[in-house]
Amino acid sequence: MANKTFKQASSIHGRNPQHLIENVIRQRVYESAFWKEQCFALTAETIIDKAVEMQSIGGVYGNARPLPFMCLLLKLLQLQPEREIIFEYLQAEEFKYLRALAAMYTRLCFKSFEVFDILEPLLQDYRKLRLRNNSGYHITHMDQFIDELLTEERVCDIILPRLTRRDVLEEVEGLPKRKSPLDIGDENEDRENDDESEDEDADRFVSKSPSPASDNDERFVSRSPSGSPPPDDKDRFVSRSPSPPSDS
Repeated sequence: MANKTFKQASSIHGRNPQHLIENVIRQRVYESAFWKEQCFALTAETIIDKAVEMQSIGGVYGNARPLPFMCLLLKLLQLQPEREIIFEYLQAEEFKYLRALAAMYTRLCFKSFEVFDILEPLLQDYRKLRLRNNSGYHITHMDQFIDELLTEERVCDIILPRLTRRDVLEEVEGLPKRKSPLDIGDENEDRENDDESEDEDADRFVSKSPSPASDNDERFVSRSPSGSPPPDDKDRFVSRSPSPPSDS
């Protein structure tokens, strides 16, 4: 009973959800100590604690030994939690391995339209992830892992269900066109440049209409000798002191 899918679970892509993982790997998971000791009686809520404790992603390593990532993925397929719960897993930004696990489950179980719509925003997550395979540990990133889920046929030793091409989904099902962060950055930069050019044009604008003269303004009179008007005789200064007698 511990290895059987819940009766309430529905088929995914026309088959038992657990069968999305190949039989060889699935049998290895059933025989592993982690499955028997840590995954027994897990629920959609308690599986979060196990996912938070994960230190890497991957399928099998060594002599086809399954990683906890693969065991918990199979447990999710067995439980088939509600979609809202998977969305909560994806929104838990502080737990990156829980998000990676939910992204893998989404890729396996959801329709093509939903896969693109749900996973593409995660391409903005650049955090590091540890990937383990037969050659040891490697460093990858969340956006690289998501890109592989959207473009590759096999990820973490699992053959992924066929995904409808994005351009077909855009034409047939109305999937919005994907905007690259570079395109968004260029649009914002062009918008800023347009605003700056408008500000510069406003500063360079000079009104050609004459400004009205104020009645209180004083007329400018040049004080230079060449430009000063001849003084009037009445306005001339006349000294009242007698002039000294001339010797002649």
